Amino acid sequence: MEEDVILTKQIKVEIEGRLATVTFNQPEVMNALDGVMMKELADIVDQLKDNSSVHVVLFRGAGRAFSAGGNVKAMLDPSSPMKMEDIMIDLSRLALSMYSMPQITIASVHGAAAGLGCSIAIACDVVIAEESSKIAMNFIGIGLVPDGGGHFFLKERVGIARAKQLIWSGKVLDGKSAMHIGLVDEAVADGEAWNTAQQRAQVILHSPTASMAATKKILHATGIAELEKILKLEGEAQVAMRSTTDHREGVQAFIEKRKPSFTGQ
Repeated sequence: MEEDVILTKQIKVEIEGRLATVTFNQPEVMNALDGVMMKELADIVDQLKDNSSVHVVLFRGAGRAFSAGGNVKAMLDPSSPMKMEDIMIDLSRLALSMYSMPQITIASVHGAAAGLGCSIAIACDVVIAEESSKIAMNFIGIGLVPDGGGHFFLKERVGIARAKQLIWSGKVLDGKSAMHIGLVDEAVADGEAWNTAQQRAQVILHSPTASMAATKKILHATGIAELEKILKLEGEAQVAMRSTTDHREGVQAFIEKRKPSFTGQ
């Protein structure tokens, strides 16, 4: 079977028949996403969404993690400052495309799926996580709010009350704990997420995928407008949070590997 491979600066896409695999390819930083990678990912998902020959999309991370989230060090880089308004546009594109794409999406999670990495993972239709995975919506640690539709996807999976507690605490869950509350769909032994995800993809590919896609479209139809509204609010909040003293303190504490001292400012 012919295979197409697309390499961007930070992401690898392989298309084999009706299956596409998207690999975050920055293992040296645990696939932490900077502005370039966020735009690349949004562009790739947009392209896959419009590819009618692809029916299943797998998302995975190279190296030791799915994705450690946004690249915190990049936030402090004076030579290439992250422009939050532009980043929010790309993250909104990404979240809307993942929620509305007709393909069935599967996340293969090992190691960290934190912050934005968590948002991307739980945006998938099927989330398979290894038992020792570290899954966290931990934006609170640097004084930010979840983005990439994190509020929406958390609420869809665990409800509003539990979503608030997970966001406010930044609690790190292992695969079993995450499955217990419905944050992920299956917890597997360490080293088995990728094999399990591939097996699940084959089961889906041998199922009536047109019927599955129709069900996804029906169930997601009323959520599109809500997701758009939440993404707008996330963008506004994130821009505001970036200018707070607490955010600067959180980032500095992260870099210096110490506990932050927040003041509510």
